[in-house]
Amino acid sequence: MGKVINIPPQSGTAFLLNKGELLKVSCPLGEQVADMTAHNALDKMEFLSNGKTLDFEETLRLTQGSKLYSNQSNPMLEIVEDTCGLHDFLLAPCCKQTMKHFYNIDGECPTCADNLQNALEKYNIERALIPTAFNIFMNVQIAEDMTISVQKPIAKPGDFVVFKACMDLIIGLTACSAGASNGYSFKNIEYSIDKVTAGV
Repeated sequence: MGKVINIPPQSGTAFLLNKGELLKVSCPLGEQVADMTAHNALDKMEFLSNGKTLDFEETLRLTQGSKLYSNQSNPMLEIVEDTCGLHDFLLAPCCKQTMKHFYNIDGECPTCADNLQNALEKYNIERALIPTAFNIFMNVQIAEDMTISVQKPIAKPGDFVVFKACMDLIIGLTACSAGASNGYSFKNIEYSIDKVTAGV
């Protein structure tokens, strides 16, 4: 893999990922969620879709061998390695309304929605085009009565996921800011890109 880049706690970034490249997202300290979005670099109206992904994959357990699909039904990313095995693709990035609803926090505070918006501005992606993120390492449980709850991540220190790009992409990536998602302890996320494209 290439150079390891750090995402500080409660922050985000955005970058290009070319077709065939490998993106490794790591949880160096454990129990920390990373929200990831993806847009087609050549058509920003095509972006990651949880509905299409769950439809085609026929499971909520997205792990090694799973593909993440776009709103136009095209594969965007394939999970080629996964040491954690538990992620979420149901819940939207945390926002100010999330913080008010669940944590009674008013006023300014870091959120994944704001961090993604700020990071993606350089690619002229507006907030309205930011989709539901693939929440790496997030532990969302569904009870027998179909209620959902956010639990502490099971990700251990050093756990990682490797994604292969199925097209040229703009990636948004955060170190999540929601308390329950991260065991109420905010930590960093690391990522690296393997530029090798042989065999694509």
